[in-house]
Amino acid sequence: MLKHDVVVVGAGLAGQRAALAAIEAGRDVAIVSKLHPLRSHSGAAQGGINAAVGKEDSVDTHVYDTVKGSDYLGDQDAIELFCREAGPTVVEMEHFGTIFSRAPDGSLARRPFGGAGFPRTIYAADRTGLALLQALWEHLGTARFTLYEEWALTSLIVRDGRVQGIVALDRRKGDFAQIGAKAVILATGPFGRVYGRTTNAHSCTGDGVSAAYAAGAALKDMEFVQFHPTALMETAILITEGARGEGGILKNANEERFMSRYAPHVLELASRDVVSRAILTEVLEGRGFPDGSVHLELMHLGKEKVESRLQEICDFARSFAGIDPVTQPIPVYPAQHYMMGGVGTDSHGATNLRGLYAAGEAACVSIHGANRLGGNSLLETLVFGRFAGEAAAAYAESAAAPEVHDADLDASTAPWRAWSSRSDGEDPSTLRTEMQATMDRYVGIYRNEADLLEGLRRIRALKERAKNLRVVDQSRVYNVNLTDALETAHMIALAEVIVVGAYARTESRGAHSRTDYPKRDDARWMKHTVAVRAAEGPQLSYSPVAYTRWEPKERVY
Repeated sequence: MLKHDVVVVGAGLAGQRAALAAIEAGRDVAIVSKLHPLRSHSGAAQGGINAAVGKEDSVDTHVYDTVKGSDYLGDQDAIELFCREAGPTVVEMEHFGTIFSRAPDGSLARRPFGGAGFPRTIYAADRTGLALLQALWEHLGTARFTLYEEWALTSLIVRDGRVQGIVALDRRKGDFAQIGAKAVILATGPFGRVYGRTTNAHSCTGDGVSAAYAAGAALKDMEFVQFHPTALMETAILITEGARGEGGILKNANEERFMSRYAPHVLELASRDVVSRAILTEVLEGRGFPDGSVHLELMHLGKEKVESRLQEICDFARSFAGIDPVTQPIPVYPAQHYMMGGVGTDSHGATNLRGLYAAGEAACVSIHGANRLGGNSLLETLVFGRFAGEAAAAYAESAAAPEVHDADLDASTAPWRAWSSRSDGEDPSTLRTEMQATMDRYVGIYRNEADLLEGLRRIRALKERAKNLRVVDQSRVYNVNLTDALETAHMIALAEVIVVGAYARTESRGAHSRTDYPKRDDARWMKHTVAVRAAEGPQLSYSPVAYTRWEPKERVY
């Protein structure tokens, strides 16, 4: 039987930082990842990491910008803790070997990002996530831990109200196995593949969030889905906010710099929800280009600046759109990008299940509230990854040995055995495609009661059909058909939670924009949505938002 003190599921920045903290605390640590750690989705983050290190900036300003960006739904005590840790975290990552871009005087270069009062986004060209990931992985490589690579989480083992370990699929061998653990940290990242048009990698299927939900963990604020304003029109590949931070401008088919209508003071550097709605409005009102896009122009910045500071964007535009951004505008349109919701935790990663912790995009602390500011997500992975690792290690020090039985494995693998034994049934890829089309069409940037009800009807129909999934491929080694079925089941469960929460929240706040309820309603909805699993579907309750110093007011840019 495989057993460890702390099992971290996910090997991106949050998972690696959590593992490092637990190792430093003297625990026996294992990392379970369905990808090689350097292929984790953290490496796709382009623009930068926020820290108030400039002379004109301050931690308080970073806190206020984050509170305002959250449309006042972020917990202010958690935000203050988060922002205070920003500077030390960036310094630590530099000491670990991250090669950040530099200003002419040798200081850390900073670029402006949307919703920020000062340029505080520290960057490594437009490959910041990858630079951080490589440095942290190299540093972690000096420590002793166990890596289960190409293992996919299927479920959590819970007994007596406590998480006892996990069940996972070793994709290289085709075997399911239990791993006992005194504490489990979920750092499985986002679940953006619930949508069809998304900047998320194909691996972003919410395995950890879904497993936690199935085990009885509370999910929080799942209706708040961020759409990034600038993704390549055809492929939805991310075009970093750093492009606008460096001076890129958005224009419609009438050659208007249209953001002056929506955010006259900061233009393209408004928060992401504001810019996304502006682009969609321009297109819906007939001012988009024939392909349904608007244009992001970088040409005026000059060849040297574009190619040195936006290297990856140049590569993407040239390779995937046949466009040279030095001389041509980039056609862009919003795409799903980030989930503000996730497994509900306190500021140190603890969930409502004893022994279960979460960090990164899989978790909801909540610091992002209804809308995340760019540059805060990379910081979140490192700050709360460390906190979760420290808390899990402290818990594991005195926790009893995990109780893991053969029956746990039998129960977890029962669906797979049923899927593989059927002579007919539902193709998981078909269900996945229908789910993504439903979420794109009915649970997008603009929402209303009729669309949400139809979306919920369709998702629940897919949920019923998913009970009859069929895995045709009977092979054991790297069975993609089986992986697809497991991931599709995870995502359909999460899609239902998103739609139910969105239907219930009868207001517009941050990324949740209801055309039938266009105003923010602080009297009724200044509260977090909490969802727990029940036989009939997600059961919703609500919890208060934590305030410290900033009272809600109108959010304008």
